[in-house]
Amino acid sequence: MRMRHPVAWTLGGAVLLALAGTRGRLRTVAVTGDSMLPGLAPGDWLVVLAGARPRPGDVVVARHPERADVLIVKRVAHRSGDGWWLESDNQRARGRRDSWDFGAVPECRVLGRVVARYWPWRRVSVRPWAGRAADGR
Repeated sequence: MRMRHPVAWTLGGAVLLALAGTRGRLRTVAVTGDSMLPGLAPGDWLVVLAGARPRPGDVVVARHPERADVLIVKRVAHRSGDGWWLESDNQRARGRRDSWDFGAVPECRVLGRVVARYWPWRRVSVRPWAGRAADGR
């Protein structure tokens, strides 16, 4: 049997080895909306390092400040006195909700930092959104 995507397999193996020492702090989450396009698309599955302190430019998973049962995937713009200012990369996405709508997200609601995308295979990557400005440029 021949591997069709040796780079993806190598990258996936490197991610697993690098994250092996996190001792149960890894979680997975699926992207469901268009608010993080083009970097993250609906159907992308992400690896989240729970408890990792965010920095501006990072993509994080947080509990929606108004609906604790809903998780959101957003980019950290900056820290304010009330918490983290989280923004969508695609401000024109239908139904998009972020800190422009609900304000800063308290630290306790930010669950972790996204460290990799593992599905779909053709988009496997480690922090493909790194270095992007919070305003999507």
